[in-house]
Amino acid sequence: MTSDAPRPDRARGMRTDYCGDLRSFDIGRTVSLCGWVARRREHGEHLAFVDLRDRTGLLQCVVDGAADLRNEYVLRITGVVRARPAGTMNAELATGDVELGECLVEVLNAAEPPMFPLVDRDGGTVDEMLRLKHRYLDLRRERMQRNLRVRARVNAAIRQSMDAQGFTEVETPMLMPSTPEGAREFVVPSRLSPGSFYALPQSPQLFKQLLMVAGTDRYYQIARCMRDEDLRADRQFEFTQLDAEMSFVTQDDVLECISESVLAAAAAITGSRPTDTIARMTWTQAMEEYGSDKPDVRFDMKLVELTPIFANTEAKVFQSTCVKGLRLPGGADLTRNRIDQLTDMAKQWGAKGLAWFKVREAGEVEGPVAKFMAADELANVLSAMSAAPGDLLFFQSGERDLARSVLGALRLELGRPPINEGGLSFLWIVEFPMFHGTSDAGRPIPAHHPFTHPHVDDVDKLETDPFGVRAQAYDLTLNGWELGSGSIRIHKPELQQRIFSVLGISPEEAQKRFGFFLNPFKFGAPPHGGFAYGIDRLVALLAGEENIREVIAFPKTQSGLDPMTGSPTPIVERHLTELGLRTLPPKG
Repeated sequence: MTSDAPRPDRARGMRTDYCGDLRSFDIGRTVSLCGWVARRREHGEHLAFVDLRDRTGLLQCVVDGAADLRNEYVLRITGVVRARPAGTMNAELATGDVELGECLVEVLNAAEPPMFPLVDRDGGTVDEMLRLKHRYLDLRRERMQRNLRVRARVNAAIRQSMDAQGFTEVETPMLMPSTPEGAREFVVPSRLSPGSFYALPQSPQLFKQLLMVAGTDRYYQIARCMRDEDLRADRQFEFTQLDAEMSFVTQDDVLECISESVLAAAAAITGSRPTDTIARMTWTQAMEEYGSDKPDVRFDMKLVELTPIFANTEAKVFQSTCVKGLRLPGGADLTRNRIDQLTDMAKQWGAKGLAWFKVREAGEVEGPVAKFMAADELANVLSAMSAAPGDLLFFQSGERDLARSVLGALRLELGRPPINEGGLSFLWIVEFPMFHGTSDAGRPIPAHHPFTHPHVDDVDKLETDPFGVRAQAYDLTLNGWELGSGSIRIHKPELQQRIFSVLGISPEEAQKRFGFFLNPFKFGAPPHGGFAYGIDRLVALLAGEENIREVIAFPKTQSGLDPMTGSPTPIVERHLTELGLRTLPPKG
């Protein structure tokens, strides 16, 4: 196309086009571009090459008689698109075949030098506190602009998928009653009711179930949630989740709808669906084979059950209720120093130590634990673990939960690929335990929440074998990250009271604690179930990022601070008085 007329699909305000959109078929067009100076290179006395940058990319502009144009100056440049001279094309640049000539430059705003480079040649080495303090500059970088666009496309794909599946988007309150049974809440004092507080939602759990009672049938929301928990790579105080609830459904129905939404989001970014259906794995299988309820299945290295082999062992190190093994193929090359490091890690994870030996040629083994094994035990271990010369075998014995978790963490340490390698491996984890652990009063603790429906085949065991009851609860994982969780809910009051009784909650106490939630269920609650998954985590994985801070426009640091705004900050005395609050002096 050679017309000078701006194309309607590209004309935007002060510009006719975006910098990164121009290609060889635009040669001959007169265009107006707006953006920031990414780089300026002198070429003779009166000629300069100015790389103009906007959110779509860079374009080289050849400016004759260039004025004092410095990095990050804001410009509007009008010129003619032309082919770059032979030998000067840049294959690494999307616009590398063309440039802008006959340029008329308008300086829209000058700029002070930025505190750090805004091109990605820095390799991400800029101090994170500096980046967050000047986040408005950090977000100009191509990587961050790309991440924001990825997030927007994911949100759009999710909404389109949920709408197509008959869900209604409903907004739920941000100010709600406190429910301290879950994660630690952020609370908001009420000016009109001194001494009383709202809580910010950890999730819309209560409201989405009430929407099912209200006959909404299929609800969803891209919801903002807040939890006052310690921060880490996949957790922030504020997070965003796809929240959904469905009536008259089974667990399979919920999993199919949620699968469709995440696969649509993945396709919007990668260009194709990573799979037609998402595989399922029981919680027990995940824990026994991977030592984790969010297994990274992009690589093998499964845990091996060895307990029967050592049922009558004389080796004290293996005299326990559980023995698990882990094979590192080709690991015999690991140095003793590295193995000692891994042993120290195992101790940090709660183990007393880490048993191991190396497999040499002709079935010979080398390592401190091998000498304690009987010949038949050694032969059976090598067979069970499919050991080959050059392998390194690790062992953990003791309490089953600990043995699994230690070797599961070791598996990740030794074999986990980078977050952006190995494709996208979505996986459903199903059949979680209904209860896990006991309270100070000796009562079972819900593994999910007390409103989760038990597996239909296990309801009769609630009172006699509560820890043998499976729940209709399920998690969605991706590349070893938990994306979210959900469950089929209890909709009958009789079954709900049975669960409360197992937990030691009387009808009177249940009414006092949960009455506002339970009372509506007396008016004909339908069978229902739901799910919620973290959009921040999904976007981070789709963008190939290791930390969700990189896909959140204005995140907090790991200590919960916002270096850009300085929050949290003290409140002036007048506001405290208005709210009926007093603050205590800092501890220490």
